[in-house]
Amino acid sequence: MAIQSLHPSIDNGVKPGTGNFSGGTLTCHCSDRPVKVQVKGDVAHNHVCGCTKCWKPEGSILSQVAVVPRENVAVTENGDKLRVVDESAVIQRHACKDCGVHMDLRIENKAHPFYGLDFIHPELFDREGYSAPGFAAYVSSVIESGVDPAEMDGIRSRLKSLGLEPYDCLSPPLMDAIATHVAKQKQAPVMQAEMPVTA
Repeated sequence: MAIQSLHPSIDNGVKPGTGNFSGGTLTCHCSDRPVKVQVKGDVAHNHVCGCTKCWKPEGSILSQVAVVPRENVAVTENGDKLRVVDESAVIQRHACKDCGVHMDLRIENKAHPFYGLDFIHPELFDREGYSAPGFAAYVSSVIESGVDPAEMDGIRSRLKSLGLEPYDCLSPPLMDAIATHVAKQKQAPVMQAEMPVTA
């Protein structure tokens, strides 16, 4: 059974980053007054994702998502066209109200493990060379988008052949970061109570 496009950036192989990407401009798909977002520096934790909430290129079953420090992201043109897709979501997805492309995904909850990091779709950059995707997250979620469950073995095999380990959550380092954050929050009162008072 033929598998449809996973994502344009990986369908013909994963292109490695240059290792010295200094940033660039993300541009939505509008021909008239496109939204532009300036990002400084390279991306981190780049991955493809089966999540049903994020924007995906036409015909793709996966999105591509990476993180950058919040302070490195700035809307530079036509920000008046942005709207939050779902204000009740943990991640506030700021999308162009005309073309629908998600331009900046931000967490406003300061207690969240990933607060301070913004999520972006790096294929929107005006230049190549950013860090390549390194894994696939929430792969099972593509079934919720309408993918036939019978295709899942083929999809996972294809991802592995591209060097992208498929997970049904985030990658182990990111899951460890979440668990560490939660553990520190739970232990903080105990640790403070046990700390000796010094002069």
